[in-house]
Amino acid sequence: MDNLFQNLIFGFSMVLNIQVIIFMTIGVIVGIIVGAIPGLTTTMAIGIMIPLTFPLAAHEGLALLTATFVGGISGGLISAILLNMPGTPSSIATTFDGYPMTKKGLAGKALGFAIVSSFIGGTIGLIALVLLAPILSRIAVKVGPAEYFSLVIFAMTMIVSLSAQSLLKGLSAAVIGFFLSTIGTDPIVGTARFTLGFYQLQGGLALLPVGIGLYAVSQVIIDIEQMEKEKIQKVKVVIKDFFPTLSELKENIFTLVSSSLIGLGVGMLPGMGGGTANFLAYDQAKRRSKHPEEFGTGIVEGIIAPEASNNATIGGSFIPMITLGIPGDAVTALLLGGLMIHGLQPGPLLMTKNPEVVYSIFAAYFIANLMTISFQFWGIKAFIRVLSIPKHILHPIILTLCIMGSYAMNNRIFDVWVLIIFGVFGYFIRIVGIPRVPIILGFILGRIAETNLRKAILVQDDLISLITRPFSALFLILAVISLGTLFYQQYSTYFQNKKIKK
Repeated sequence: MDNLFQNLIFGFSMVLNIQVIIFMTIGVIVGIIVGAIPGLTTTMAIGIMIPLTFPLAAHEGLALLTATFVGGISGGLISAILLNMPGTPSSIATTFDGYPMTKKGLAGKALGFAIVSSFIGGTIGLIALVLLAPILSRIAVKVGPAEYFSLVIFAMTMIVSLSAQSLLKGLSAAVIGFFLSTIGTDPIVGTARFTLGFYQLQGGLALLPVGIGLYAVSQVIIDIEQMEKEKIQKVKVVIKDFFPTLSELKENIFTLVSSSLIGLGVGMLPGMGGGTANFLAYDQAKRRSKHPEEFGTGIVEGIIAPEASNNATIGGSFIPMITLGIPGDAVTALLLGGLMIHGLQPGPLLMTKNPEVVYSIFAAYFIANLMTISFQFWGIKAFIRVLSIPKHILHPIILTLCIMGSYAMNNRIFDVWVLIIFGVFGYFIRIVGIPRVPIILGFILGRIAETNLRKAILVQDDLISLITRPFSALFLILAVISLGTLFYQQYSTYFQNKKIKK
């Protein structure tokens, strides 16, 4: 425990200087603004900010990205409550009671409860991250190649099952991601594969242009296509009764804590994230309530539950990323890329080899949480005005930052072409309904799965270790159950609908 406190103090000493605080302030403000504008996701905010981290030290760059992450997840509550338009998927359930409260003239109260709930949920997520990450990293060091391969397969099946309404489309997306990860030099033998004669591909596709292309550029293309339909909503809000009282918070303490724990648990599971957590927490709060019929009419419990849970997922999602090198969603996938850009390898040894960077992330998370609640309370009127900025002004800025970031990473125009190609590709797959999350996570996890599978074969000279080692076998069984459950749900629904039609 003493060692934990020493590391935390050292982490805070790295973050608490004027330069890092300025970077984090920028990150939180950009995160809140992007999170508040419907259609501009937290993933896009991270993608925009990553290029700014290139010239920075590792702890400075990661503090900036962490602050953007925290601000982005919390920022979605502003438009959810005021416009009935969730800024991020993590705030969809917030609209259920947030907007009805606005229509009642209680927008200030709704915003106040949402902001405080976000802060408390984020704090609980941080405490769990600080306590659990060192323990899990020590356990993960003992995990062998067979277990790593099986864990990645299990993670991918969960991501496929939770991010796709169609099993076939979800699996197709995962296969595409795995294939993209094989482009480049063979990790074991060292021969070039699928490079099509381009020497730039010998090192594989870079994560940044692929990720930003799939998410940011494709979103810009879709927004441009729908621009004529866009209606700018002017928001007139009288902010009063903004700060929740201690007695009001005390009345709802159980909902706050239980929803935060739901978010924490969901965040630790690959592929779920705040989009799932806010629905689960809202549903559980409604089930436990003495007056469930009032949910959806504008009550504070319906705001507390989703906002506490979605911010707690931040701490939960950091745990597998830092300890196992496995991102749980698209946001942590780009954050993982941010670690790699600075020469850091996420996984069991990260806390041993680079504890100063890990604990500076913890410190940045805490400070960003404080900054977010402060900026949202004192700058809410300014953030409301930002919602009226037309997207035709934002899009050129976003595209410019994306292109500059992709070029600056390796100083080559080839990565800009990769960005454009994957932006167009992302646009078309969204039209046909293929999810992007399995693609980007398959792209990251595919190399990990292949490398560990081949290492396991080299060590054992066969595949038998995948089923003879207990934890490896357990993860493979869970993977089969995960896919089998989705298969059963989809096809039982199909046959039921067929019977109804008859």
